[in-house]
Amino acid sequence: MSQRDHHSAEDLAMEDLAIFLAAVDGARPLPKRDRVVLDAPKPSPRPRQRELDEAAVIGELLRGPLAIDDWLDLGGADSFVRSGLSRTVLRDLRRGRWSIQGHVDLHGMNRHEAHEQVTGFVAESLAAGRRCLRIVHGRGHGSPGREAILRQLVKVWLGRCNDVLAFCHAPPSDGGDGALWVLLKAGGKQRERS
Repeated sequence: MSQRDHHSAEDLAMEDLAIFLAAVDGARPLPKRDRVVLDAPKPSPRPRQRELDEAAVIGELLRGPLAIDDWLDLGGADSFVRSGLSRTVLRDLRRGRWSIQGHVDLHGMNRHEAHEQVTGFVAESLAAGRRCLRIVHGRGHGSPGREAILRQLVKVWLGRCNDVLAFCHAPPSDGGDGALWVLLKAGGKQRERS
């Protein structure tokens, strides 16, 4: 490049700069912001209608009389193990291989109070990471007709709870047929249905 070409490129650059400065004359910089504005994270969707439906069903179950199907469901099962699990889970529970990490006593409660107590106790235990529980439901000696209604209802409620893996009657030294030992899933979030 010759000396003359160099000057003309330099002159063009100066001319371009002058044009640019004339174009932005009187412009002011935007104010600086020292923070980034982010949208708050959106909550995960909740199945509200399903929750309302389940709450309505629970309400009906608690307030209404027990239907014949409920009495048939109660059965006389002394133990339960979730479908798909090995029977050794129940055997280990019966043999006391799990230490009891919490207990609740339902003596003197009606079925409504007992249901609230059991569901709350299971939820709290799951949240606290407890796996093995004792639920004392009694033998029904204080019930009308001396029938162990709570003993049967507690079994139904626990069998419907997806977080319950197994349950069995406690040994005589720990309440016998007046108490249940219950094994919960590890670190599960409550998915109560009853």
